[in-house]
Amino acid sequence: MSLVVLAIAFVVFLVIGMPIAFSLALSSLAAILFMDLSPLVVLQRMSSGFSVFALIAIPFFIYSGEIMLRGGAADRIVAFAQSLVGHKRGGLGQVNVLTSLLFGGISGSAIAGVSAVGGVLIPKMKEEGYSADYAVNVTVASSVLGLVIPPSHNMILFAIAAGGSLSVGDLFLAGVVPGILTAALLAIAAYWIAVKRGYPVKPFGGWGNVLRCFVAAMPGLMMILIIVGGIRLGIFTPTEASAVAVIYGLAITAFVYRELDWRAFMAATRDAARTTASVLFLIGAASAFGWVLAASDAPTMVSDLMGGITDNPIIMFLMINIALLMLGAVMDMAPLIIITTPIFLPIAMKFGMDPVQFGVMLIMNLGVGLITPPVGTALFVGCSVGKVRIEQVVKSVWPFYFAHFGAIMAVTFVPAFSLWLPHLLKG
Repeated sequence: MSLVVLAIAFVVFLVIGMPIAFSLALSSLAAILFMDLSPLVVLQRMSSGFSVFALIAIPFFIYSGEIMLRGGAADRIVAFAQSLVGHKRGGLGQVNVLTSLLFGGISGSAIAGVSAVGGVLIPKMKEEGYSADYAVNVTVASSVLGLVIPPSHNMILFAIAAGGSLSVGDLFLAGVVPGILTAALLAIAAYWIAVKRGYPVKPFGGWGNVLRCFVAAMPGLMMILIIVGGIRLGIFTPTEASAVAVIYGLAITAFVYRELDWRAFMAATRDAARTTASVLFLIGAASAFGWVLAASDAPTMVSDLMGGITDNPIIMFLMINIALLMLGAVMDMAPLIIITTPIFLPIAMKFGMDPVQFGVMLIMNLGVGLITPPVGTALFVGCSVGKVRIEQVVKSVWPFYFAHFGAIMAVTFVPAFSLWLPHLLKG
């Protein structure tokens, strides 16, 4: 009955329009009161949820992304991507995908990707004759690449939710090939639509221009190599790497690009603090919610239920993917990582899936939720930037969904896509 109370309270709070974090916390309180426990349990579980030392890395990575966003890195990455692939059919669509892939490793956030890349490219695409729905779709669909391309703070959150025994460095590396694969499939979808609609072709600017743009973008792109390489070589821990990312971001935006003035610095600090507070409160509320689920034996019940349906690994993995996609469409990503990991990870491991592979699969599924109604926050931001109605965008987004689903299926059923690079660099 405690699960029934938890579920009903959570749904009621969502229906009346309460923010997801408060819905999680208050539904947990309702269930705990029904279980005849002290209300202080909610505060204790929330406090323990965001008092994990490894979580220090999340605000630092968020902060470094904001600094790079406002310090000129995004514009230079867009210029480099345009010099490289802008001459293809529907070139700005390809530029959009490549920019999101490169910028994702700096921001680690889908919302930041939509805001930065979309703010530059969506108006430009509309000016050059691309339809608004195409411009928004390709921007939104590629924005979630930053969730798997390192350094992703969502990978850190998964490592904590999985019990803290997984290597964050392995998780970072595991996302590289799936991220590139997803970008390639999105680029194919963007090209197919561009050919179908007859979007323009531009002349190639020459390899000299590519080299100049690459040199200009290199300081920003180096952040990815410094962080991942430093962690893999044992120079610093993931938590220390996040602080290094902030220092490096400040150095290149203030002294190399020279675009981080005092106003931009304060704006980056304010936005990073706001985002951090929101994320940590979500984590705390989700921890309380997850504790109630565990106390009510929900993971065992779900495992028994799914195990009773099938003992076929292929069908089981498909069921997990479908469940994650459906949950991602109605809830935010951070709480879902904390809530679903203890439920689905043991099932996936029981059927032979590596936990690192599962982590990548989880993040990719929940990332699609960010671009799926009704709670697709990245989709809403993209529509706002593109000044287009969400109904118009959803009608033509399907090729990009299929690209994401193809990448998810590849990662789910071919372990090498996620495990090859970590194993290679382990020797």
